[in-house]
Amino acid sequence: MLFKLFPRLRLPDAASPAQSRDSFVYIDRGMSLVGWMPPKNPCGRFIYRLWSAFTTLFVIILLDVSLLISYSELSSFTARQFLTSLQVAFNCFGCSIKASYTFAGVRRFKQAKKILDRLDSRCESVEHHLQLQQTATLCNRIYMTYCAMYLLYSSSTFLGSMFFGRLAWNLYNPLVDAENGLFSFWLAGILEFLWMTGAVLQDLMADVYPIVYFLTIRTHIKMLKERLRNLRMDTSMSEEENHKQLIRCIEDHRLILDYCNTLRPVVSATIFVQFVLIGIVMGLSAINVIFFSNFWTGLGTGIFMCDLILQTFPFCYICNMISDDCYDMANCLFHSNWLSADRQYKTTLRFFLQNVQKPITFTAGGIFLISTSSNIALEHLKRYRLHNTANMPARAAT
Repeated sequence: MLFKLFPRLRLPDAASPAQSRDSFVYIDRGMSLVGWMPPKNPCGRFIYRLWSAFTTLFVIILLDVSLLISYSELSSFTARQFLTSLQVAFNCFGCSIKASYTFAGVRRFKQAKKILDRLDSRCESVEHHLQLQQTATLCNRIYMTYCAMYLLYSSSTFLGSMFFGRLAWNLYNPLVDAENGLFSFWLAGILEFLWMTGAVLQDLMADVYPIVYFLTIRTHIKMLKERLRNLRMDTSMSEEENHKQLIRCIEDHRLILDYCNTLRPVVSATIFVQFVLIGIVMGLSAINVIFFSNFWTGLGTGIFMCDLILQTFPFCYICNMISDDCYDMANCLFHSNWLSADRQYKTTLRFFLQNVQKPITFTAGGIFLISTSSNIALEHLKRYRLHNTANMPARAAT
């Protein structure tokens, strides 16, 4: 049933055409839903711009304003409501920044896809087409997994609060008075849930696009390593043909660098915001779980904390793998069959070897290196805060 609704979650037949753009089918639909990916049809662009303006106004701007206004009536909050709202508020402020950068980077996404089309033209073997299909299926599955995790948070928080007679986030809503009867209470809760779900979806797009886009380019890096390893292995090729093959590998490497440079400004901004906010939000979530949550709200907060980890760790791990792949490319080129080549081939190879040794790295805001070591450092910081939080009652008693 699931594969019928979402057919791209299943690996297609080997005879099916393969292209890197298949990796972005579901995430592009998600971006279209939140108002970031306009249709190709010029007739529908005007209506879609109204939808983009609506989502930007209500989700990026008014949601933050509503959270701030709601704190003017602190007496209406319970401790659990306040901490749940506060942890979401910090994340929403960061989400607005991430969403703005991601929305502004949609043009870069289109440029990156054009670069991938040029790299796809180099995939001629059946094995390479199979790798593209496997990567596309993996990326679509990752996107749907993130969708399930993020929507599970908003749904569990909403239901866990509403059935206990409290609004989940207690957002400021001048149109519906939640205290004016049961119908108004549920209407206000549902409107609040839909409002927050819009923010969750935008946060989802800003968090999952680095994983999808860079898993796709890593597949092309791995295929380039195979081509470098096989240089001058075909004895039927002349020296001129071998040299042309080396030049094509250099062009492929240049395209990979252009792809990374195209997406680097957007990734740098969004990951920097995540690094800055994750410690604050995780600390507030830990206090909420330890002291003020019941089972259902604690479950929602626990899912929220898992989603916070998903914002940074997978992409940090991918960055590490890409950096390691760059060293592997240099080794594959150096250990290729070049000793018996002519002078022109060796000169070109030395030039290429100097450039391919430089690893592809990314920094968050031009400050933090995006890697698992940076993510682990943040994890240590969160554990330190959690340890201090857990010892607060003991210190107060002494």
